[in-house]
Amino acid sequence: MSTVVCRRVRLTGTVEVALPAEQAFVMFTPSGERTWAQGWDPSFPSPGTDETDPGTVFRTVHRGRESIWTVVRCEVGHSIEYAVATPQERCGLVTVTCEASPNGTKATVSYDLTTLSSEANAELDRFATNYPSFLAHWERSIAEAIRT
Repeated sequence: MSTVVCRRVRLTGTVEVALPAEQAFVMFTPSGERTWAQGWDPSFPSPGTDETDPGTVFRTVHRGRESIWTVVRCEVGHSIEYAVATPQERCGLVTVTCEASPNGTKATVSYDLTTLSSEANAELDRFATNYPSFLAHWERSIAEAIRT
C-alpha cells in the first residue's frame, strides 16, 4: 500500500484597511467580500440567517473549483473564523481578526490548510509562496472599494 504524503501550511499576514475595526470587519464577512473581491459570490443553501452565526454554511466557486465554507467562530466587529473544504484538494481554517491601527484597522489573516492528496501539494505550495502578494492584492482591492 502506498503512502499519500499531504502537505499542511500555516500562513499569517496583515491587511491595512482605512476604516474603523467594526466597519473593516464587515469586509471579511461572506457578503461583505463581494464589495471588493472580484468574482466572490457566496451562495447560502439555508438563506435568511445571520451569515456570521457559527454553523452558517455557504459555497463559492473560484476558477471552476467549488469550496464549502462554515462559520466556526465569530466575535462581530472583531474576528471571524471559517472552516473551508475544496473537495479532492484541501481543507482547513481561515481566520480574520481586526484591531485598531493608526490608519484604521489592521486585519490579521491566517490560513491553516492541509491538502487531501499529494497531487494538490504543488498548488498549495504556490499559494504559500504567493501569500504576501495575495494579501497585498486584498489590501489594494479593499482600498479601491472604499474609495468608490
